[in-house]
Amino acid sequence: MTGDRLPFTKMHGLGNDFVVIDATRHSVALTPTLVRHLADRRFGIGCDQVLLVEPARDADTDFHYRIFNADGGEVEQCGNGARCFARFVLDKGLTGRREIPVGTAAGPIRLYIEDNGDVRVDMGVPRLLPADIPFTADSTEPLYPLAVDGKTLMIGAVSMGNPHAVLRVDDVASAPVETLGPLIERHPRFPQRVNAGFMAVRSRNHIDLRVFERGAGETLACGTGACAAVVCGRLNGWLDEQVTVSLPGGDLVVSWRQNGHPVWMTGPAVTVFEGTIDMHQIAPAGWKSGQT
Repeated sequence: MTGDRLPFTKMHGLGNDFVVIDATRHSVALTPTLVRHLADRRFGIGCDQVLLVEPARDADTDFHYRIFNADGGEVEQCGNGARCFARFVLDKGLTGRREIPVGTAAGPIRLYIEDNGDVRVDMGVPRLLPADIPFTADSTEPLYPLAVDGKTLMIGAVSMGNPHAVLRVDDVASAPVETLGPLIERHPRFPQRVNAGFMAVRSRNHIDLRVFERGAGETLACGTGACAAVVCGRLNGWLDEQVTVSLPGGDLVVSWRQNGHPVWMTGPAVTVFEGTIDMHQIAPAGWKSGQT
């Protein structure tokens, strides 16, 4: 970092876009105000999430991975971001390994860079107990009734390191994502808010999905949302072990054997451009240099 100019890389995974910042070579402190400015598509760089690459915090990982939504809030996990994280540390020469153990707020994950450039991610074992999601319910069920806007919806509830509610619909194009998404996101039964997925089953190995992300709104793709949708579909007997998930930004391949096993996700990660940004120009009150 030179003065107050912060280097960044703009990346995307199926249109879910990120500002990626290297905090392994210099310290970076991201405040909520600064994140909002970086994510602003008119006055900043523009992104769904800001990703921070930090030094490892324990001996079993090579890096630590932090994710900040466009509203400035820090979240636990982002699957599309994890793929971009892997490409970033390899392309920047921060690692020469193609199997990369990474720490996150939700626990460790492993990233694998395939020969074709796609990234396969061990997203960990899904959490289904309501207290672990977190979600208010008396028992663990494949579907839960949820009262929303005078109607009762039947949703799946899963944590992939971050909370997801999955609603099966007939057609994602006509699904009420814009109206129901915000209501589900802030439903009082999800005390930490929730990502709302709208899933249509094409066949036992292919689904369509739109996701209204907590703190970001609808995005073109959501990796953890794709994993949560497949888990929900498997628990309800709708899907086979390996599923193509078609999102507005493109396709992911997700596989899950059964409860107690990790979910695997494979998809692309693309670098769009690199640059530096003058923090005092965009966020004079939000920029802080020093330790995170």
